[in-house]
Amino acid sequence: MIIRHALRHVIRQAALVCLGVTSGAVAFAAEPPVNLVAHYTITMTHVQVGELKWTVNFADPAYLASASGKASGVFSVLVKGEGAFSTRGAMAGAALTPAVARSDISDDDGTYETEMTFENGMLKRVEDRGDAAPADRIPVAKKLLQNVDDPLSAMLIPAEQEAMAPANCHRTLKIYDGRRRYDLALSYKRADKVKMTRGYAGPALVCGVVLRPMGGYKPDSLLVRYLAGKDDLEMWFAPIKGTTYMAPVKALMPTLVGTMEIAADEFFERKAAPPAEKAVESAPAETAKPVDVAPVDPPKPVEAAPLEPAKP
Repeated sequence: MIIRHALRHVIRQAALVCLGVTSGAVAFAAEPPVNLVAHYTITMTHVQVGELKWTVNFADPAYLASASGKASGVFSVLVKGEGAFSTRGAMAGAALTPAVARSDISDDDGTYETEMTFENGMLKRVEDRGDAAPADRIPVAKKLLQNVDDPLSAMLIPAEQEAMAPANCHRTLKIYDGRRRYDLALSYKRADKVKMTRGYAGPALVCGVVLRPMGGYKPDSLLVRYLAGKDDLEMWFAPIKGTTYMAPVKALMPTLVGTMEIAADEFFERKAAPPAEKAVESAPAETAKPVDVAPVDPPKPVEAAPLEPAKP
């Protein structure tokens, strides 16, 4: 779901506060389409401070993911905000290749929308609408926008061998949410078991996580100070039936004021219709202003205004 807001992405947007490197050719077969439905609660020292809803529609050769959530309450000094994130992309073997990722967020930065456009898996354009990012944010260097994934695609890791194989943890998730850039370096810890109130019950792959903030965050962010570089964070993944992918079912983040936990109480699959592409592709009525662009060829003239450098 992590930098203060980026960590919330792991939590809130895909298990939303905090696919990088994948390899191998795993055959995918999801016929009929498979729809993952998940619900997560966010707690701090056993006090609930938020929730997250996440759905993913796998309809070969496309996938559509969406998440929404809110965090607040007595621990809002650490976790607060609300928003939604959606991603549409293509499936090719083990790889998930995002095409368009959109967010609508209200948090410490204000209220804003971002839209990221990818071509062949490479970030081409970022449009930012709404409040400008605070001036005290560390800027995101253009070189850091190569080979990145949106938060939702990143959290859907492929089961390259069997689901509980240690190799499935050996990867770095390079994530960009339109404003913040961070890495999640995963490593194998163990296999465990989980049981949901509704849905999945069975083994879970437990990966150690190291958060590496790269840009777009406040230097004095509490979550960055508490969590960045620490080696005691965990993310638990469970297989998605009918696919060769896994999704988070739990995240544990020890801090100086207690352990933050994001845990799924619902995680189940159901048959679904193909993604409604038109609904995802409809653009907002207002005119967007480009603010960030990956180090790639400039857009064609028809794509409008000249590109501006990334704002802090």
